[in-house]
Amino acid sequence: MAKMNFGGVEETVVTRSEFPLEKARGILKDEVIAVLGYGVQGPGQSLNLRDNGFNVIVGQRKGSASWDRAVSDGWVPGETLFEIEEACSKGTVIEYLLSDAGQIAAWPTVKKHLTAGKALYFSHGFGITYNDRTGIVPPADVDVIMVAPKGSGTSLRRLFLEGKGVNSSFAVYQDATGRAYDRCIALGIGVGSGYLFETDFKREVYSDLTGERGTLMGAIQGIFAAQYQVLRENGHTPSEAFNETVEELSQSLMPLISEKGMDWMYANCSTTAQRGALDWWTRFRDATLPVFKELYESVKSGHEAQVAIDSNSRPDYRTRLNAELEEMHGSEMWRTGEVVRKLRPEED
Repeated sequence: MAKMNFGGVEETVVTRSEFPLEKARGILKDEVIAVLGYGVQGPGQSLNLRDNGFNVIVGQRKGSASWDRAVSDGWVPGETLFEIEEACSKGTVIEYLLSDAGQIAAWPTVKKHLTAGKALYFSHGFGITYNDRTGIVPPADVDVIMVAPKGSGTSLRRLFLEGKGVNSSFAVYQDATGRAYDRCIALGIGVGSGYLFETDFKREVYSDLTGERGTLMGAIQGIFAAQYQVLRENGHTPSEAFNETVEELSQSLMPLISEKGMDWMYANCSTTAQRGALDWWTRFRDATLPVFKELYESVKSGHEAQVAIDSNSRPDYRTRLNAELEEMHGSEMWRTGEVVRKLRPEED
């Protein structure tokens, strides 16, 4: 564990060089890691752990599409793939990777198998932070830890297979055994994290919910839709509007930002683009800052958590979700995007 300076602020980080995979394997050599859920994070984390040489089993509801997906990924029913309760009974580390609503529903089953000395692992601070709403209060004699990859499970797996890694935050909420930190970091290395930075459960969920509703998903879709609409209303064709709104950003500029930062990307664009971006970015900041402040307060108060719990617990949740996603997919902007993607040249 080392201290690193980020923009003048010192933070705690753990890298693969100081906590190598062999050390992680040694710490977890006697553990059975039960990964509950095979939806968003479950596949990437369990497969990476398996490929890295850890003793991993998967717990998933039999007869579900996720169960079938697990079988297709090589998990063997009765050997490495079990119903959730049986996986809980076998696991010494329980990775609780069900959806937030799924965690609430399964908690009575999981809790009775959290015997002394086990570890309860999360990849999201939701269930613990909002435990007055979720009812998830772990026993005092188990470790409660978190590793939260800053990317989707799909990205975690893809980058792992490329020999890279998604950066992850980590936190120890409860250290009952004196081994919680070592277990946490070992699991973070095992799932394929690029490096790990320290947080706590509350900060993780506050930043995560803000980011998802903000620049990562909600705000970016809103900005895309607004610019696309303005261009179309002023006579630009769908392909031109899409290319100037989405395609150039995702295919050309974001890789430059990822490589060396926004200032470097500005420096490598035309002088006309530089001047315009420098003149306008503060106006967009000032226009959206009140919205982000409102969003953060909504997260902090627990309102966003309650909306998610209420919505995701509805029996018709999936039907409603699919209808909303279909509406977005059917919009002119994203139908245009579908055509544009097909026109991209094939990679060699």
